[in-house]
Amino acid sequence: MNSHPHHPKIALAHDWLVGMRGGERVLDRLARLFGPTELYTLVDDENPLTDAISACDVIRSPLQQFPAATMRWRRHYLPLMPWAVGRLRVKPCDLLISTSSAVMKSIAPPPSTPHLCYCHSPARYIWEQIESYERGAGGLVRSAGLRCLRHWLQEWDRRTADRVTKFLANSHYTAQRIERYYGREADVVWPPVRTSWFTPDPAIRREDWFLVVGALEPYKRTDLAIELANRTGLAFRVAGHGSQLKSLRAQAGPTVTMLGRVSDHMLRDLYRRARALIFPQMEDFGIIAVEAQATGCPVIALRGGGVRDIVTETTGILFREQTVDALADSVRQFGNSRFDPQSCRANALRFSETAFDEAILKHVSEML
Repeated sequence: MNSHPHHPKIALAHDWLVGMRGGERVLDRLARLFGPTELYTLVDDENPLTDAISACDVIRSPLQQFPAATMRWRRHYLPLMPWAVGRLRVKPCDLLISTSSAVMKSIAPPPSTPHLCYCHSPARYIWEQIESYERGAGGLVRSAGLRCLRHWLQEWDRRTADRVTKFLANSHYTAQRIERYYGREADVVWPPVRTSWFTPDPAIRREDWFLVVGALEPYKRTDLAIELANRTGLAFRVAGHGSQLKSLRAQAGPTVTMLGRVSDHMLRDLYRRARALIFPQMEDFGIIAVEAQATGCPVIALRGGGVRDIVTETTGILFREQTVDALADSVRQFGNSRFDPQSCRANALRFSETAFDEAILKHVSEML
């Protein structure tokens, strides 16, 4: 947007800067389009993410000073996040753009300044996932505290939605939840996927194994794929790292290869060689499913969440229940089907970085 003849001042806001995942990919594109500029956040572990993000002037909330707030302990501070967001004072600008999956949609813009919120999800731990707080050390105490505050947090979250001029959602699934919780409509702008990196290679032939990719956390349901491999003797490769790594390794039978964390180069090679990507989790969007299709790899996914925007009849199979039996049925159906790699690739290009940039620039121009 720096090419705009009037050089509008656009500030950015993001929940936290503590790692590079899908939300930070969105932030990086925004920083490329509108930065360098002020970037407001709750906490920052000060590890560089991308050149565009690092070039911004990062302004942190008082939560930065709390013990271990930049690490996994930040979830313990959820009851304090409304206070921390309220302490952020946005400098005068022409437009504030927030990206939010927790509480940053509630940041207050300067008076008379429009606020565009790119919402990955309404705050899950406020609305839907209190049981997630029961896992790990001190989880029961953390969960009990949140249950006591849940109604207040929901009221605060709903009330501060009025600080947003316009919502953008990363999927139709998220847009429906924004309407349900905030009573607001949202336009869908799919997040940017690196389709220029995740490309097919005609010289590489597909092999006889299935792929699972993602953080090894309970909600990802990698256990379903491993149990299917154990029952059927099908070969699976699992790429990812997380709190369940040890238990999933113990569950894995002889046809399951646990790869741990992999590089971008290795991930692209895995996508290019796998028979199909297995995607058994419920996600707000599902960037991994797009990455796989960008290489020509079909997807077998749970019918739910944002993946319904991604997987079509010509690029994969959707199964209805999050069970081993349902996954097994879809794998059998896959064996009797044929998917064209070029169709997978063409479908994935709907979610390219260029498509994201064009959509964002259109919305920003309308608001300015």
